Amino acid sequence: MHDAIAITGLSKVWPDGTRALNEVRLNVEEGEFFALLGANGAGKSTTIGILCCLIEKSAGKVTIYGHDLDQAPNRARQLIGIVPQELNFSQFETCMDIIVNQGGYYGVHRSLAIDRAEKYMRLLELWDKRNLMSMYLSGGMKRRLMIARALVHEPRLLLLDEPTAGVDVELRHSTWKFLVDLNRQGTSILLTTHYLEEAERLCRKIAIIDKGRIVISTSMKALLARLEKEVLILDLLQATDSLPAIPGYPLKRVDEGTLEVQVDRRSNLFALFAALDGHGIQVRSVRNKSNRLEEMFLSLIARRNSVPDDHQ
Repeated sequence: MHDAIAITGLSKVWPDGTRALNEVRLNVEEGEFFALLGANGAGKSTTIGILCCLIEKSAGKVTIYGHDLDQAPNRARQLIGIVPQELNFSQFETCMDIIVNQGGYYGVHRSLAIDRAEKYMRLLELWDKRNLMSMYLSGGMKRRLMIARALVHEPRLLLLDEPTAGVDVELRHSTWKFLVDLNRQGTSILLTTHYLEEAERLCRKIAIIDKGRIVISTSMKALLARLEKEVLILDLLQATDSLPAIPGYPLKRVDEGTLEVQVDRRSNLFALFAALDGHGIQVRSVRNKSNRLEEMFLSLIARRNSVPDDHQ
């Protein structure tokens, strides 16, 4: 059984000498839901472009389910569905025509393409828009239309480049549910995103790319386990003017009804609550100040940027 994606030694140098990718190595197993994270310019979209044969690599080897992009590019492309970062369909075509015509490019018979268009438009809650020109769709609906279009030839691998950018919260969550169900049915998914919550919610494996290099590639569970400290927000039952000194639990007053505390992930929070209670402070609820994955991401990038390039 072949990996959905196998990348070794992948590099890309633009004509002006800018190195976008530097010896990237990455494997996405069949059936995996994989996140590729990185800041703007880190190399995410360049990697996606190479996988889709839209960008010519400078060096390295890429295979899609065992098909080498250099030796069998057409077969590899047939296995891929791509949802690019930018909208790239005609604003004057109807939703149905956009999806059905895409099927034609992959040799899908028109009648079958129509059936699949209905299937995915219903699943993505677009069916009532089928005869509407795409220019009249909201931004979130256009994103969903691109997902439906990418699936009309029913690829084994779906590449999602920032798929929920600009999408409202309700549409984002329903799109997440659709993608999780699609993955459970066997479709391998590679996701790039700036929404770190999205990666944590959806993906089992993750790689972080920075300045064209893979900083880390591991399971989401293992990555989060490396986070030693986190900041908690304590919402209090009653307002307080005091800020007690509790050894091992540095407290910060946000406002009269809220405290902030940094804790070791192995800390006994019951000891903290008992100490606060001893000072007449009772906690109503506890929440993370920020996403755990975001904290880890920033920590890794900061650590990498503190090391000179010739020592990395």
